[in-house]
Amino acid sequence: MTTSADVIAVKQGQAGRLRLNRPKALHSLNRSMVREMARALLEWRSDPDVRIILIDHAEGRGFCAGGDVVTIANSVDGAEEAARAFFFDEYRLNHLEYTYAKPGVAFMDGITMGGGVGIALPCRYRVATERTVLAMPETTIGIFPDVGGGRYLSRLRGRLAQFLALTGARLDGAECLKLRLATHYIPSDRLEEAKERIIAQPFRTQAVLDELSEENVPAARIMDNLARIDRYFASDRLEDILAALDAGAADGDKWAAKEAATIRAKSPMACKVSLRLLQESPHQLHFVDEMRMEYGIMIRLIHHPDFREGVRALLIDKDNKPNWQPTNPAVIGDADVAAFFEPLPPRSSGAHSIFSSSSRA
Repeated sequence: MTTSADVIAVKQGQAGRLRLNRPKALHSLNRSMVREMARALLEWRSDPDVRIILIDHAEGRGFCAGGDVVTIANSVDGAEEAARAFFFDEYRLNHLEYTYAKPGVAFMDGITMGGGVGIALPCRYRVATERTVLAMPETTIGIFPDVGGGRYLSRLRGRLAQFLALTGARLDGAECLKLRLATHYIPSDRLEEAKERIIAQPFRTQAVLDELSEENVPAARIMDNLARIDRYFASDRLEDILAALDAGAADGDKWAAKEAATIRAKSPMACKVSLRLLQESPHQLHFVDEMRMEYGIMIRLIHHPDFREGVRALLIDKDNKPNWQPTNPAVIGDADVAAFFEPLPPRSSGAHSIFSSSSRA
């Protein structure tokens, strides 16, 4: 067993277990955690005694609230390489999971946001519960749905990707199951039984999860809004989406008014970058291409003032009054957005070798 302050990597039976252990921070990921998780996965990859990987949290509430963005934001100016190193290591972990030959089971019990989505969705089995709250809320802090978010979101039906990316809407466990972000819905009080049975008989993982799944899953509320989402979020231009929502609000649609207000509270630059990401991601043939693209975008975007300002307003001062630059999305041109998607120079990115030690997928 390898135990650090923030993550526990241990073999139990024929399972390799990765247990997030940072409860006071809702298990948000720091660099040492992602490096330790990757180290364990690389060790277990060739270990014949490990047949399956289980990812959960050791104690406290929440699965994983994302990356430790406060530390990252504070390091952008003072120690830029620390911020770059975090994303480099995090994205390598995401890619390692995505291309891993052995099946994984992620137990998304509680808050599953940002980086938590990034370590859960590559798993073959993704278990939601009545406590699951899944979201990609990055536009709130001036960045975009990363950790493979472009790939995962852009494959959802209709215009759900644009809705989820712009608003940071939170999905419950039933909604995750309906949208196939989760493969199973199991009551939280049966998770320990599921883990014990899988550890004992990893070759029956699918059967165990099927047997313990809830038969009467609550209704997925988001399904009632699919027509609205497809209509209001039909455009790839932020201004058009806001105009459509405003028109709906003027006609008495309170849902449209609420979502318009939600989007206007986000970083306009981050919203525009996110919309462009969702156009580009379907054209990335391999997951490694997606991660290379996202790394380039992120390294540029963390230097935009909206990132530091978003983290300050939400997580440091907690006044929820960010001063975005600019505040008016109309002044952000296509060329301004396209600049974030330009390949980074090899010197500053390692872009050509970032995943060279892993197979393409």
